[in-house]
Amino acid sequence: MASQALSRSQATGKKKSPMEFRRWLSAPGILFLVIVTQVPFLLTLYYSTRGWNLLRPDSDTFIGLRNFSRIIGNAEFYIVLGNTVYLTVAVVVVTLVLGMILALLLNRPFSGQGIARTLLISPFLIMPVVTAVLWKNVLLDPVFGLSAYLIGLFGLPAIDLLAQYPMQAIIIIVSWQWTPFVMLILLAGLQSMPESTLEAASIDGASGWNLFRYMILPHLRSFIEIALLLEMIFILNVFGVIFVTTSGGPGIVTTNLPFQIFQEAFSRWNVGRASAYGVFAVILANILVVLFLRVIGNQNEQEA
Repeated sequence: MASQALSRSQATGKKKSPMEFRRWLSAPGILFLVIVTQVPFLLTLYYSTRGWNLLRPDSDTFIGLRNFSRIIGNAEFYIVLGNTVYLTVAVVVVTLVLGMILALLLNRPFSGQGIARTLLISPFLIMPVVTAVLWKNVLLDPVFGLSAYLIGLFGLPAIDLLAQYPMQAIIIIVSWQWTPFVMLILLAGLQSMPESTLEAASIDGASGWNLFRYMILPHLRSFIEIALLLEMIFILNVFGVIFVTTSGGPGIVTTNLPFQIFQEAFSRWNVGRASAYGVFAVILANILVVLFLRVIGNQNEQEA
């Protein structure tokens, strides 16, 4: 009996050792992730409780939650928060519609398909600052821009979109940059769908709309969820486009949380207030992600 128990323990020990070895292999990656993400966040939490302004080096004192109370009591904070949510939701909706249309078009064979895909992907490969400079000086300039030239062909006066419709202009620029991202993910989903299924449904008399609604859209659902979730996280951090085009103005019409953090840290040099805004940005991102995942979970439960 003792020998059998010993052999069993040795056998189980041999079985456990590969699993433990795999866990140790993932330890460096987990440690790197903790250092890169959690340590800066802990430092942000620490400085958010300080009244430190770099213009006054002796002001680094503990003030508790005073930074948070001042931000919540400031009416501009709610405007900035609304701008952040509005920009994120608008860009996500616009890029989903345009990305779906372009993915459906590119999924069909036609001459020059490779060139068309390359041209449509190229906006996503351009740096945000370069994108902002291109749109501000080449496309939307009210005097020398392409938009002014096209409007002038119809005898209409030029419109300064960045001055008269700043938030709408920001949405157009960011959507132009992120539409290829959604298009690529949806195109990958379309190419993973068997063509024989669609051909069989077409032979049975299904119209194009019915094919899209009852076959293509359900198949793309997981791809849409991934695309929107990743895009939403990145759009919440939009900074370069706003910095180059409008600098958050006029006033604070186009100021979002990342740009507000920049202003507090590098214009007013208020490290404590900027850290508090950073905490609010993290909270907002987590709230939107949780709401998005909960909506997805509820839909999955209803279909099940």
